[in-house]
Amino acid sequence: MSRGRIKRAVLATALVALGVIAMAGLAACSTGNDAAVYGGSFTFVSPGGQTEFSYPVDQRGTVGDLSGPDLANKDATVALSDYAGKVVVVNFWGSWCGPCRAESDELNTAAAALAGQDVQFLGVNVKDTRDAGADFLNSKQVGYPSIFDPSMRTLLSIRGYPSGSIPSTIVIDRQGRVAHVWLEEISNPDQLISTVSQIAAEQA
Repeated sequence: MSRGRIKRAVLATALVALGVIAMAGLAACSTGNDAAVYGGSFTFVSPGGQTEFSYPVDQRGTVGDLSGPDLANKDATVALSDYAGKVVVVNFWGSWCGPCRAESDELNTAAAALAGQDVQFLGVNVKDTRDAGADFLNSKQVGYPSIFDPSMRTLLSIRGYPSGSIPSTIVIDRQGRVAHVWLEEISNPDQLISTVSQIAAEQA
């Protein structure tokens, strides 16, 4: 065999070995508490420092299937796709976050008021421990599920989304597209109810 062929063979073997090592590393980093995200066309672009904004129907992009362990039930999982065809209000929160605690009652009020409009609320508990997050749900009597996502995989998967914006809330329309965003505490449940009702009333 020529020296050129030997070099190419050695290089190919090395590349295969590196690929195997990389895959092994990814598997080693995975835990039973990992949230997961698949696909999505939405890319967040900050609209001049605003903390609340909506997207016209023709400018909406989809997010991936946010999913992970159910915070309240270690043996279950919960995913955005569980609520396909519904309007889903996704709230990113942590028990350590003062504004998250402050907005919890408002979110509960809105979730109850919108239940008859085929609207589902879904929490994503980030940078937290399971016990602290679960205690928060119990103390606030939160009536909707939360994904347990201590590593923030779901939030970080949304291209361009500001990871420091906790709490923040995203409204997903019936086609799985981002329709409205709050990068701040929800302090007015009536405003939230009104905005989500309009999205829920849109024609498919």
